[in-house]
Amino acid sequence: MKNKEKLVVEVVAAHNLMPKDGEGSSSPFVEVEFENQTLRTQVKYKDLNPIWNEKLVFHLNDVAHLPYRTIEVNVFNERKSSNGRNFLGKVRVSGSTVAKEGEEIVQLYTLDKRSLFSHIRGEISLKLYLSTKEEAKEETVSSVSKKIRKLQKQSTAVELTKENLQKQHNQGDPKPVDSNSGEFIKPVVITTAAAGSVNGRSGGGSGGMGSYSNGPGEFSLKETNPHIGGRLLHKDKTSSTYDLVEKMQYLYVRIVKARDISVFCGGEVIAEVKLGNYRGITKRVGSNNAEWGQIFAFSKDCIQSSMVEIFVKEKDKEEFLGRVWFDLNEIPSRVPPDSQLAPQWYRLEDKKGEKAKTGELMLSIWFGTQADEAFAESWHSKAANVHFDGLCSIKSKVYLSPKLWYLRVSVLEAQDIVPGEKGSSMVRYPELSARVQVGNQVLKTRISPASTTRSLSNPIWNEDLMFVVPEPVEDYLLVCVEDRVGPGRDEVVGRVLLPVNSVERRFDERPVNSRWFNLDMNFGTSETNSVSRFGSKVHLRVSLDGGYHVFDESIMYSSDVRPTAKQLWRPHIGVLEVGILGAAGLMPMKIKDGKGGCTDAYCVAKYGQKWIRTRTVVDSLSPKWNEQYTWEVFDPCTVITVGVFDNYRVEKHTANGGRDSRIGKVRIRLSTLKCDRVYTHSYPLLMLHPSGVKKMGELHLAVRFSCPNMANVLCMYAKPLLPKMHYACPLSVNQLESLRYQAMTVVAARLSRAEPPLGREVIEYMLDHDSHMWSMRRSKANFFRLMNVLSVIVATSRWVESIRNWQKPIFSTLLLLVFLLLVVMPELIIPMILLYMAFLGIWRYRSRPRHPPHMDTRLSYADSLFPDELDEEFDSLPTSRSPEVVRMRYDRLRSVAGRIQTVVGDMAAQGERFHSLMSWRDPRATFLFVVLCLIAAIGFYAVPIKVVVALWGLYVFRPPRFRGRLPAPALSFFRRLPTKTDSLL
Repeated sequence: MKNKEKLVVEVVAAHNLMPKDGEGSSSPFVEVEFENQTLRTQVKYKDLNPIWNEKLVFHLNDVAHLPYRTIEVNVFNERKSSNGRNFLGKVRVSGSTVAKEGEEIVQLYTLDKRSLFSHIRGEISLKLYLSTKEEAKEETVSSVSKKIRKLQKQSTAVELTKENLQKQHNQGDPKPVDSNSGEFIKPVVITTAAAGSVNGRSGGGSGGMGSYSNGPGEFSLKETNPHIGGRLLHKDKTSSTYDLVEKMQYLYVRIVKARDISVFCGGEVIAEVKLGNYRGITKRVGSNNAEWGQIFAFSKDCIQSSMVEIFVKEKDKEEFLGRVWFDLNEIPSRVPPDSQLAPQWYRLEDKKGEKAKTGELMLSIWFGTQADEAFAESWHSKAANVHFDGLCSIKSKVYLSPKLWYLRVSVLEAQDIVPGEKGSSMVRYPELSARVQVGNQVLKTRISPASTTRSLSNPIWNEDLMFVVPEPVEDYLLVCVEDRVGPGRDEVVGRVLLPVNSVERRFDERPVNSRWFNLDMNFGTSETNSVSRFGSKVHLRVSLDGGYHVFDESIMYSSDVRPTAKQLWRPHIGVLEVGILGAAGLMPMKIKDGKGGCTDAYCVAKYGQKWIRTRTVVDSLSPKWNEQYTWEVFDPCTVITVGVFDNYRVEKHTANGGRDSRIGKVRIRLSTLKCDRVYTHSYPLLMLHPSGVKKMGELHLAVRFSCPNMANVLCMYAKPLLPKMHYACPLSVNQLESLRYQAMTVVAARLSRAEPPLGREVIEYMLDHDSHMWSMRRSKANFFRLMNVLSVIVATSRWVESIRNWQKPIFSTLLLLVFLLLVVMPELIIPMILLYMAFLGIWRYRSRPRHPPHMDTRLSYADSLFPDELDEEFDSLPTSRSPEVVRMRYDRLRSVAGRIQTVVGDMAAQGERFHSLMSWRDPRATFLFVVLCLIAAIGFYAVPIKVVVALWGLYVFRPPRFRGRLPAPALSFFRRLPTKTDSLL
């Protein structure tokens, strides 16, 4: 039976090719080989950044054998003077990377050399997928060549599109286009009927390189279908550990040590692992003690050779002292549950292939996946161009935030304080205050007020000051009593220094005992042993509060709400698993070595105290991580944050002073996820720039929230969100915001000292440190959010008004009958309301959200902003703009505040009218109100309440012909009541 599936290799574009025609340019074309079938694209004359958008279709003998085949892609330059061609680069693509139709994405490949002396540069973009829609036609190679030349002359649309997209390639912004965009031409399709026969024709579909459009679908969430083991019913055992990511095959080489290496004068030696065009070099060690203990990992997709060679060389010399080689077909495979392969001794062979006196090398070699224990510590082949100092910054790591405590310092009073400036002849009133410092955190009390019952030397404050301290507690608490002797000049009149680790810890609201501490009066002088005449003291109550949760992120999307003290923790209710698959279409973030735009991307995920960092994929706009991580969940109403960054420490000149650039982040609330379901989606990475909102790419995630006991999860909804101390001894909003900034500073300082470090810019972006800053955009977004909430009340009032106006007589009649029924049987009111809400929830189950929520540009009011409003949001504090711009923004803010002021004044006026009913400010109005209350009291006593309510309902719902257009007398009476507006200046 003939196989219907075809292999489609869509050659999209290439950029930054090497000029080979002697005139500073090239005329490139692409030739693809697969299973004795050879196809080529058109020639793009005088173009170092060509765009083809051509499909090459190959026959498949057996789809099951495709993962074991390779596709050879060669780029050549066509010579005009002769029939020859120049080599521009090649790529070998493994058949295991071929996607299914509809799941294909543009992949960027770096062109490799054919030999050691080849001068090659540039990249090529390809799409590889299986298709059943492409049909083959029998044609000869000569007819194809003529048809290609004819298509070159007639495809004016192709050239126009190339000119439009050429600008983007010159700016170093190669980016895959949205496959749904209709602005691009249809690619040329070349198919094969048999080996050596090809066909050139126009095909459907779209593809290529280009900029993203700003259509509504660009910022939407997309569901994906990756090949992961977590959603398979009959999955194999190898996918049990990493079942939310795609399996990635690696060749691991562990070089342990060498012996019997003969080097002149006992110099230093290195070991080199070579696999095709990739090679990894170990550190330098002495020949007498040649121990390395390093692991090298080569991706199976990049393997371009049938053998791997390990050389032992003397440093700074090309000639090797000995080598060992292995055939890739003979290398064993290892599954993670198995123990690691034991390294063995191998006899080195010299240049002549003799194994006599060249020494021995201990190593182990195997095929494995990213689930291997050696994966995290391995040197990866794709990091071959990273300098030695930057290698540590590209590894994947797991970090733990320090446990944070609130330090509460209650400064109560002081006794026998000697004021400053003892030599002053003028008698003045001392202005005493207390300054408390813990590490870099400094807070001050107010100046002690004067009291008739206390002397001037015995100030009283009674203030609570809060600080954030991490574990292990190594800081000191410094309390200074200061006297203000002049404007901006405070003199320390006494201090006390306490170690924080000796402070009492409390887990509930019961206060600790206060203590008197002697103040040191002789600090800063040479009289260390002198005795002070006065025994100045300060009264303090100090405690480490473990009953609070120390917030380092916003309360609205916090990832953890547990208290600091572990004794108060509840058992976890579930497990959160996240598979970070990869990203697509990332924006180039920097220029590297004249190659154009590139990105060295890595991911950071934060949930609770656990931070994870994936490895850095070097120089790729479509990185694949396929790393899986697990967190314990203690509360379902929490949020996990995943951010994508560009690693600037990869560059040698910025390894010490560079800042990692933001690419975007994603938040996922766990309460919106179903239990034990795998969510695989592509999340848009959105960033707000001074020019507007931009899509920086897409992040592919697989998320699963597992909870063994659903009853425990449901019980969490009835428990308080925060620990008990937040309600027993609540902190003010300003205190929480200030403490959150202190906690973020402590976490950033601790994680920046890890290896590899997490920069402060990464911590600030993940924790939203600037969420409290003023923004006209956020103000508008919050205003429209409030209007959306109140729209339900507005819609209900309009519906009631339409019923009152009898626009639909049938509905008005039915509602009036229901109202009279409820008046007669009021016990049905609450059951009917509850039944209505229950049936409404059941009805809306059909239209429930199918996907997790994501960043909404319309809700954020980011799609319709003025440029000046965006510029104001990105302005620093204090401002760095010109006085004219600041004056214009100030006037705009005044106009907005004026409207808010008017609304607040109107609301206050309505409240003042209610107050004036009984204030006798308008004696006639108050007299009428009192008389009406007396008459109404007698009437309600004499008439049953059901009759009163029924008559009121009939009066309100009377038809319009029985109503006048003038307002009701009660409303007119209320509007005539006086307000305090006339008393304002």
